[in-house]
This record gives sequence, C-alpha cells and structure tokens, in this order.
Amino acid sequence: MTEPDLPAASAPVGESDLRVFMVAGEPSGDALAAPLIAALRRRLGPRLRIAGIGGERMAEQGLQSLFPMTDLALMGLVEVVPHIPRLLRRLREAEAAIRRFRPHAVVTVDAPGFSFRLAARLRGGGIPVIHYVAPTVWAWRPGRARRIAPLLHHLLVLLPFEPPWFERWGLPTSYVGHPALEAVRPATADRSAAERSRGGPPRICLLPGSRRGELRRHLPVFAKVLHRLNERHPGLQAVLPTVPSLAGSISRAVADWPVAPEIVVDRPATLRAMASADVALAASGTVTLELALMGTPFVATYRMNPLTAAVLRRLVRVRYATLVNLVLDRPAVPELLQERCRPDLLVAALDRLLGDPAEGRAQRAAFAELARRLEVGAPPSERAAEIVADIVLKTEGSRRRSG
Repeated sequence: MTEPDLPAASAPVGESDLRVFMVAGEPSGDALAAPLIAALRRRLGPRLRIAGIGGERMAEQGLQSLFPMTDLALMGLVEVVPHIPRLLRRLREAEAAIRRFRPHAVVTVDAPGFSFRLAARLRGGGIPVIHYVAPTVWAWRPGRARRIAPLLHHLLVLLPFEPPWFERWGLPTSYVGHPALEAVRPATADRSAAERSRGGPPRICLLPGSRRGELRRHLPVFAKVLHRLNERHPGLQAVLPTVPSLAGSISRAVADWPVAPEIVVDRPATLRAMASADVALAASGTVTLELALMGTPFVATYRMNPLTAAVLRRLVRVRYATLVNLVLDRPAVPELLQERCRPDLLVAALDRLLGDPAEGRAQRAAFAELARRLEVGAPPSERAAEIVADIVLKTEGSRRRSG
C-alpha cells in the first residue's frame, strides 16, 4: 500500500484546506472512524482533507492508508512482544507523515498502546490530539488517566460514566454516545420484518472476533458448540459475519465443520445477520452492545493467552467484561470467559435461550433499559464531528493569527 499524497512540509500556513490525520488500529476503530469522516465532510465541506491509517471502512470514505491497519491490530501483553520492532517502525512512520501533513488536528481511535505513544511524540508541536474511545481506567490501571491527560487536547468517550475519570485530571472529556446506537437503527427494522416472516429451524449468529488471535482461540470452540447445538436443534442455521480481509482464512477454517455457517462480509449483511438471529454467540466486545441494542439474545465469551489472562486478573477492578453488564451493573447476559469458554457450558447457556422464551424476554427487557441509559439524541458520529470540527477551525484561526 503506497503512502498518501501528503502536502509538502513547506506548504504555507493559512492555506485554505482543513487537514485531519486519523489513526485507527483495528476493525472496531475503523468502523468508528468511518462515520466520523463522513460527518466531518458534512460539517467542513470540500476544504476538508483526510490522511492517516485505517482499514476498509475508512477507505470507503476516501482514506488511502499510510500502511496496512493490520500492522497495528494486536492485543494482549504476550502477543504484542514479538511485533515490537515493527510497531516502533510504524510509530516513526506515522509521526513523520503527520509532521509533513501538518494537520489542524490528529484523531486517534482506540488502539491506546499505539495512539498514546504517538500522542507523546507529537506533544508540544502545536497539533491538537483528540482521542476517541477512552482507555478502560475504570476497569484496570486507573493511573493511566493522569498519565494521558497532558498528551491530549480532548477525549471523546462512549459510555456515560466515563467523563469524571478523566476530567479530574484536567482533560476535557465529552460523552458522545456509543456508535452501536447509530449502527443498529436500520437493523432493528430488519429484525422486526425477519421475525414476522421467518419460521423453521432456529438461526444462530457466530461472532468469534476480528483479530487473528481471537479466531485461533475461538473458532475450534465455536465448531464444537455448533455441532452439539445442531444435535439438540436439527437443521440449525448458522451465519458468521467477518471482515473481507479474514473471509478467506475463516472459510478454510470452517470447511470441515459438521454445520457449515454462512459467511458474510459486508456491513449491511452483518447487521442483518445479527438482527435476524434467534440467538448469538459472541466474543466479548463492541459487538455485544450492538446485539443488545438490536434485541438479539446472546451469550458472551472470550479466551485469551493464559499468561495475559493471569496478569489481567491481578489488575482488573470490575465484576463484568461485557458492556451490557457493565452499564447495567448486573449479569443481564451470561459471560463465559477464559477457562469457562467451554463447549458444554456455552451449549447449555445457548440452549436455555433457544428453549425457554422467558430467558429471551428477560434479556430483551434488560436491553431496553440499556438503550435508555445510553441514548444521547443526535447520532454519536455527529456529536463527535461537532467537537472535532470546532477544534480544527480554532487551530486554523490560531495559525492564521500567528502567521
């Protein structure tokens, strides 16, 4: 992938374009950044120029990524170590590209390990850095809030209880709403239509994660779950959404499964699959919130490197891993994590949802309460774009005055 055509470092201060450099390090960040780019275009018009690092969703909005986003899509304490030299090289390349581009703002999206190191390199250079998605200081390592506060100009957060954790250290922080609120609205109608029109055997949506390590750990377990569920519910239908870059490897992995899941890759098909499923089995993450807001009952699971898990257990301060349970502060959905990520336990939990209508109704009632707590009025991308655009225009004015 070639480097984007960035303006020369000697471009005159006060030129008419408004430049934003955006960085996303994994598919969830790519999905969050894409509607933000679209909302910024609506606010700033043809003067806006975007450069940065991203994936397929940002490419649809016109971004030519500096290098493949997959170079940054790593997670876990142990898993990252072998890739440190490459990550440091990409960090230097990103910093150099930003200094050439001379943006009016840098927006980093999630990927805190990379994003905050990049922000530290840019500190004091007159380029405001806005970070989108707060680090989970309420879950572990709360001291991070104090350390990142001097690096950032503004923090955009997704959960309503997060701002005080950062504002106490003087970091301007805005709750803009969770992107799941925006993503699932069209799919909710799809679910209603599907429930009215579809009969026959039950349908399960499998969501094993978007990182290769997650697939490696989850797919063998999901295969056994699907086999055992099919014995209890003959003719069970399965769909497995993923991203285009992983579709080939997933197709090969599921080729010998006794129940072949339908693989879908584009975002609308993914949302339809999630909304029309009777139940879902999902790796804990943003997708669980999307399922909840669609009203699809699910079981959450996750398995990570055992050493990483052992370290995190000593650090984590919260009782729940799933966003639904965290926001509601109760176990509204089953969480079967790490050593409990076992076919027998997962099958039992899913079987209860498929066999007992009261289980599904209880989850949907909790999901309705969750939606009320998260609602912010305007779409989250528009609220985020309002803040970013304001900072961009202020930077432009400041440069003109100083030039």
